[in-house]
Amino acid sequence: MELWFLGTSAGMPIRDRNVTSIALTQNDGTFWMFDCGEGSQHRLLQTPLKLTKLTKIWITHLHGDHVFGLPGLLSSRSSLGGTEALQLYGPPGLRELLETSLRISETHLNYPIHITEIEAEGAIFEDANVKVEAAKLDHRIESYGYRIEERERPGVLNAGWLAEQGLPPGPVYGQLKAGQDVTLADGRVIRSVDAVGESLPGRIVTILGDTRPCANAVKLGRGANVLVHEATFAHALADKAHEYGHSTALQAAQIAHEAGARRLLMTHFSSRYTREALAELETEARQVFADADAAIELTPYPIPL
Repeated sequence: MELWFLGTSAGMPIRDRNVTSIALTQNDGTFWMFDCGEGSQHRLLQTPLKLTKLTKIWITHLHGDHVFGLPGLLSSRSSLGGTEALQLYGPPGLRELLETSLRISETHLNYPIHITEIEAEGAIFEDANVKVEAAKLDHRIESYGYRIEERERPGVLNAGWLAEQGLPPGPVYGQLKAGQDVTLADGRVIRSVDAVGESLPGRIVTILGDTRPCANAVKLGRGANVLVHEATFAHALADKAHEYGHSTALQAAQIAHEAGARRLLMTHFSSRYTREALAELETEARQVFADADAAIELTPYPIPL
């Protein structure tokens, strides 16, 4: 899994920063997007990610700097030969936004889109590998954060010990890895619990939309390997941040600290801050949370097990 920031600017793009969008690669070679500000598909062209491999889009809220890139991106995915269904999640109003823009522009897609408007907080998607939870944040309009939690993974197979037991590599290794005991030809039973180490915890990635500091930000970020939190302003402008429904870098760090996250990646920076000025936001955040960074666009951030 890797995070790619396709845009880290708040409100409008500037010369070296686009508006908000984040890509999260999946273990099967596909990827998800979180928000899709204007120009997001242009940023994708500067990454190794292929639009036809996009399977899900998660929208945090419907402010323009988070959604104005959607119609064009959906159209390009079709033009590039995408045929697999695309699932979109977001606040109420997402369906009207998309269906209206596609209808008026007479945009015809070669694949189905399935839109899920969030009706209640909690788990909104689950499969065999991952669970995604959503919760409301504190912004001027309805805004959500998402917690992506991997399932536990089987432990490491002790191949050396199995070889000592006279069991060569083969299909039985897969059975043991899957939790099944194996009976050998001589009647001995090799137990999975003896052959496989302890289960490995899954990774947790929390991506928050625009928000003031709030309890749900801490809840969604609890124990996260990576917490993505907006840091629109330096703390000297805390009053302005609160007025517009945003957070400061220091407040983002306080949320990460309270949540017990391992790493904080800050994004959604006001256009007043140049690339050089982002170092000041990092310094501010690190007063409270040492592993805090201002996200750099088009740079992969691996999420190790």
